[in-house]
Amino acid sequence: MHAPKPSRVIIESDVSNSELAATLRANLPSARFEIVDRVQDSTRRDPNILEVVRFRGRLLKSCPGTQNYYCCGYRILHFGTQCTLDCTYCILQAYLNQPNLRLFGNTGEMLGELSTELEQNPNRLHRIGTGEFTDSLLLDPLTGLSKILVPFFAGTRNAVLELKTKTNFIGNLVGLDHNGRTITAWSLNSEQVRRSEEPKSATLEERLAAARRCADLGYYLAFHFDPLLEYPDWQTGYAEILNRLLDAVDPSRIVWISLGAFRFMPELKQIIRERHARSKIPYGEFIRGLDGKMRYFRDIRVELYSFMGEIIRKADPSLCLYLCMEGKDVWTEALGFSPDEQGGLAAMLDKAVEDKMKVGPGRG
Repeated sequence: MHAPKPSRVIIESDVSNSELAATLRANLPSARFEIVDRVQDSTRRDPNILEVVRFRGRLLKSCPGTQNYYCCGYRILHFGTQCTLDCTYCILQAYLNQPNLRLFGNTGEMLGELSTELEQNPNRLHRIGTGEFTDSLLLDPLTGLSKILVPFFAGTRNAVLELKTKTNFIGNLVGLDHNGRTITAWSLNSEQVRRSEEPKSATLEERLAAARRCADLGYYLAFHFDPLLEYPDWQTGYAEILNRLLDAVDPSRIVWISLGAFRFMPELKQIIRERHARSKIPYGEFIRGLDGKMRYFRDIRVELYSFMGEIIRKADPSLCLYLCMEGKDVWTEALGFSPDEQGGLAAMLDKAVEDKMKVGPGRG
């Protein structure tokens, strides 16, 4: 796949002389750059526009979990919003009120906030990622942000960075001194789902080849099967991609695999109908969950998780496998245990980092 090449870049004057703005000018020599006092929110999606603003809120956020389901304790480094991969199920369609790609030009403030957090909390492990409100690597060929973040985390004692993507844009990761502190992660799905619901993303072959290359470069890996979708003969599709994954990379390089059944805010259903009329995913058997989101019936979710978990455990019983936003009863029925038995989900994931990556408080 090819990286986006916006033809128009709108930059707020506050960040027009930023390092990010200079990098974009160098990497987009044919684009038209416009400087404005304030970028105005638009209601019309335009993939040719890239907005660069000064973000005025917290640049390090907590994962938007809920008290009703186990939360992973993940922290989000907020560098931008929106995505042009345009997956049919993407929650950003309903979650964000501005439709265009937007980057935050105050990168120095972001790193300063991150440094302060690590300095003030030296005795905890910090798991931090960038793939919550956009794809971690979609714009990396233009921004070079990974060439800033990966060396930054390489110099930390008790923090790891997770870069989560549906692309194969790993060029900037080659040659970086990552010091075993960066996890390169891919969202995966079955081939049928990729073709019908993620057609603008990298192929599964491209993603697995990128993962294998990153493992060869010494990076640790993670994989996220989220959203898992129920469709005719889903077992065949998911078994195939799991087997392809486990053939492509050494399981010992995988820090964790997450599973999450399709869930969505109720208003997303109509948005999918309007923007992706051919998609059948809004018409499944759903019920409103404790967090207000629509979810597959419990039995469907348990069947999805149990099936995936059995294949993964046969390949590597020690591999850290977790469910995203599920409660104790589903965990116990699908996987045979709950995070409570291991001190909570956050503690489970911390232990996976400490055991596999040898990173954590008290380590070098």
